[in-house]
Amino acid sequence: MGKQKVAYFYDSEFETFYFGQNHPMKPHRLAMTHHLVLGYGLHKKMDVYKPRRAYPVELAQFHATDYVEFLSRITPDNAKQYAQQLHMYNISEDCPVFDGLFKFCQLYAGASIEGALKLSHGLCDVAINWSGGLHHAKKSEASGFCYVNDLVLAILELLKYHSRVLYIDIDVHHGDGVEEAFYMTDRVMTVSFHKYGDYFFPGTGSLTDTGALNGKFYSINVPLKDGTTDDTFHALFKPILRKVMEVFRPGAIVMQCGADSLAHDRLGCFNMSLKGHGEAIRFMKEFGIPMLVTGGGGYTKRNVARCWTYETSILTDTPINEQLPKSDYHEYFSPDFSLNVSAHKVMEDGNTKADIERIRREVFENLRHLAHAPSVQMHEVPPDFKVASYDYEADEIPLEERLGKYAREHLIIREGVEEEFHRAAAYD
Repeated sequence: MGKQKVAYFYDSEFETFYFGQNHPMKPHRLAMTHHLVLGYGLHKKMDVYKPRRAYPVELAQFHATDYVEFLSRITPDNAKQYAQQLHMYNISEDCPVFDGLFKFCQLYAGASIEGALKLSHGLCDVAINWSGGLHHAKKSEASGFCYVNDLVLAILELLKYHSRVLYIDIDVHHGDGVEEAFYMTDRVMTVSFHKYGDYFFPGTGSLTDTGALNGKFYSINVPLKDGTTDDTFHALFKPILRKVMEVFRPGAIVMQCGADSLAHDRLGCFNMSLKGHGEAIRFMKEFGIPMLVTGGGGYTKRNVARCWTYETSILTDTPINEQLPKSDYHEYFSPDFSLNVSAHKVMEDGNTKADIERIRREVFENLRHLAHAPSVQMHEVPPDFKVASYDYEADEIPLEERLGKYAREHLIIREGVEEEFHRAAAYD
């Protein structure tokens, strides 16, 4: 396999967004990552793009139009006027209103959509958007620090050109928003490795949740316990993904690489090293399938930056030194100023050999039902999404466009969309 062409998305505005003093989500981690990428010279190995802001109508390819409109209007100054909507859309301490909220959503979603477009048009083999991966957001509500589900939007874009798309999630939290969106279709297989049990957020992702209707057996959940190590993780990850690639044969891959599955994470409970986390990306890269790679969780900033920089080096086939280069954020990496994130020396792995074997056996049994890749009849490819202008204050886009004509007609992504269409039409 030859050298893969890599597209990388970043905007310096990411470092200006602030969820609040005591909030664990820090967009500042993206700036720290980017400066390490620059320090190592990895930007010279990629095509670097400033993401465009996704249009509201693009976000409505998946999200409800009233929810998108609400996000476009809400600010810290006017939040009190929207008390009822704040509750309805789950805007809370976990998902607060902050300055530039909608712009933040437009930028990270825009980067994932553009990455998907470049992959579909053969302009790159790998697209990297560390600002994306916000996998908990639902059609009509925010959840788990996520407001807009850029992953679902990117997958919808890829489905215009590929019969089947594989979604892989290695965040410590279950990729519930993406799984829910595609739970009833055989065109997207979702595979999530996550902590499950003990009331751990979001509480979903049981081994027995395998999809429904046309999507039966196309959702794979790998529930893990506290202290999951590199060895435990890859004893499941590699054989499962090898079998998935053989059976499902995707045309494109979307991989969410939440860094909260690393050891020492502020909100995580796994015991994976930097090398173990990166090995998952290295393994999938070797298949040579067009791949969008995103960030996600990760709440110990210095380790998030180390992780995603290291994984950028893997995706660009560029070995990097253990000693970190000087950057504007160099002091954050004291006292050792090294790349490595090692596992806890003493942290018990809660997964037994029997647990691992049981999970592997059940997943393989479910995959046995998919002996051959699904027969998908491709529809005519719709034109790429282009919107000349949009007045965020005036709702001038035709209703059919706002709901996402292609998604509404051709993809099973949400229940009740026809009822929503007619209900909304009554107000137009």
